[in-house]
Amino acid sequence: MKLTLTEFVSLDGVSQGPGSPEEDTTGGFTLGGWFVPHMDQDFIDLAAEWLGRADGLLLGRRTYEAFARDWPQITDADDPFTVRMNALPKYVATNSLEQGSWNPTTVLSGDIAAQVQELKKQPGRELQIHGSARLAGSLLAAGLIDELRLVVAPVVLGRGRRLFPDGGAPAGLRLMETKTTPGGLTILLFAYTGNPDYSTYTGAGDIT
Repeated sequence: MKLTLTEFVSLDGVSQGPGSPEEDTTGGFTLGGWFVPHMDQDFIDLAAEWLGRADGLLLGRRTYEAFARDWPQITDADDPFTVRMNALPKYVATNSLEQGSWNPTTVLSGDIAAQVQELKKQPGRELQIHGSARLAGSLLAAGLIDELRLVVAPVVLGRGRRLFPDGGAPAGLRLMETKTTPGGLTILLFAYTGNPDYSTYTGAGDIT
């Protein structure tokens, strides 16, 4: 399976609490819900198409607990995500949970990178990370994420937990696709390419 990351970020890289003011208030964060005003039908259709490729979800504990609390409560038959989110196999990376409540769930503990490597060897299309920024950072540093889908909202928050914090491992990416939506979201699709390339600028004439 290919390992993909879907992450909602502000223009200054914050990924904390996009869905509601109560979603994630850790660290005294009070600006949750910043992503929702910019959602539109174009984005919903695209996100549903992405989710349709999933054969499993890989989540960090905080995201897993929020999803396990909220998704089973959504009963709208016309919601394009609910049935699939609730039915897909879930893998939660945690050393503090012994079992999950949102079935079917498998708990991963110990050497998470090694276990994810084994999951990627299984047949299937995509193992998808949603949110779970800390888990995503560790797996990107391990070279295990194949594709990043970043959905950038036109808002600057100034504080909050960032997807790429200071001190994170460098990563080279190749831009594969860009889109914008009527609500102002910018969608950036990247492939992971390994370590970044570095060079020295010697003049415009040398740029190819």
